[in-house]
Amino acid sequence: MRAHQDLVFSTAIRITASEAQAQDVAQEVFIKAYDNFDQLRNNPSAGGWLRVVARNLSLNYAYRQKKRWRLFSELSEGDEDGEDFAANIAVPDAALDGASQRTRSELIERALMALPERQRVPLVLYHFEGMAYEEIAQHLNVSLAKVKVDIHRARAALVKILEQCGITADDVTT
Repeated sequence: MRAHQDLVFSTAIRITASEAQAQDVAQEVFIKAYDNFDQLRNNPSAGGWLRVVARNLSLNYAYRQKKRWRLFSELSEGDEDGEDFAANIAVPDAALDGASQRTRSELIERALMALPERQRVPLVLYHFEGMAYEEIAQHLNVSLAKVKVDIHRARAALVKILEQCGITADDVTT
């Protein structure tokens, strides 16, 4: 199970955008794994099982959080009013000339965490979890059109944030 702890944690943190919440989710995943240890012990697909459980628990957690904070989100309508989420990211003083791939990956992760949940979660599910639009819509209980719009907006916001940090699309693909 130790071999999969990074996979579980990275899945959880991308969806929850909180280290503490991701740790809670990871703990729950490994409790479930312990409960099913006999079935998972020599199973070559144990990593996939852990990833799916991490994704589902993270989505459940994000949904519970969304319900708890709905009042606050209704009071401040976010990007419908033109709020610029990229402005909330600290930009490094210098451009990333010669920066390592690890540094770029860390900046991309930070930019991803800066996205609002309604954009981050579908984007993560699509790009990191490999889910289809229809599957995401079903998991999130939203329309297919909303999933597509949210992913499109998330990509645009990420590009804006990353450009402010000195990362271009060419840097991400290299």
